[in-house]
Amino acid sequence: MSNSLIRLGLVGLGKIARDQHLPAIAENPRFALTATADPQGALEGIASYPTLDALLDARLALDAVVLCTPPSVRAGLAQRALEAGLHVMLEKPPAAGLSQVDALVRASAGCTMLATWHSRESAAVDAAAAWLAARQIKAVRLNWREDVRVWHPGQDWLLAAGGFGVFDTAINAFSILTHILPQPLALESADLGIPANRQAPMTARLTMRHAGAEVACDLSILHPGAPQWDIAVDTDAGLLQLTQGGQQMTIDNNAQEVAPDAEYPRLYARFARLIDAGQSDVDARPLTLVADAVMLGSHHSLPPFEF
Repeated sequence: MSNSLIRLGLVGLGKIARDQHLPAIAENPRFALTATADPQGALEGIASYPTLDALLDARLALDAVVLCTPPSVRAGLAQRALEAGLHVMLEKPPAAGLSQVDALVRASAGCTMLATWHSRESAAVDAAAAWLAARQIKAVRLNWREDVRVWHPGQDWLLAAGGFGVFDTAINAFSILTHILPQPLALESADLGIPANRQAPMTARLTMRHAGAEVACDLSILHPGAPQWDIAVDTDAGLLQLTQGGQQMTIDNNAQEVAPDAEYPRLYARFARLIDAGQSDVDARPLTLVADAVMLGSHHSLPPFEF
């Protein structure tokens, strides 16, 4: 296994980059943050550029870029990075549309591309997948509700076309479901609540099917108070519950031992392993469920929303 240093460019210095990516990069000796690109932010002591194009034009010695931008521009940035011969890590979702993901996969030959789903790295998710692998699934209930004013304050892009709205957070839940459930998920129906002055839904109720079992989803980013990031799976061997976004797990209300919480450190460790092996990991199943919900869903109007 290679131990060579991986020199990174970080594109986008918003909340997720500062809260999660920067600490994970700092603690992993395989990575060296070499440059950033953001029109409104910079890091002291690090080469900083307003755009990815400006960073690439500087011809720095880089091996990879990490894209922490809004999804609407992510595919174009990834394409330019791949054309420059750089490995690419994509924040979730990997792009704003499935055709964009397909184009990126085709363009990534010779480079590593990792489409990250950070919630799959939550402490209890792998344990839940292992426990459910041999069980018959009877029903699944997903409640994923939070307050957009707390988690995305003032971020109007989230509610614009291509911003995902409620699915920006719900896709985290879908990434967990597609990882822990042993059979594929198929969406049957969706009802989307869209504010009169916005383009993206802020609430959604979905019905999916898993090998005959119903998967009922209640999603909202208009939920006041503490977030509810919970999944309950009824099986022939009891009730499995994942709470706090996959951080805790119970079986028939008995707490289970789980791994330490290390979502983003695990993602960077995987990125290094993929680069060493010359492989990519791009799973579009969570994005497919979002696309199906938007395509098949009925709409109802919500009152105008302002931050």
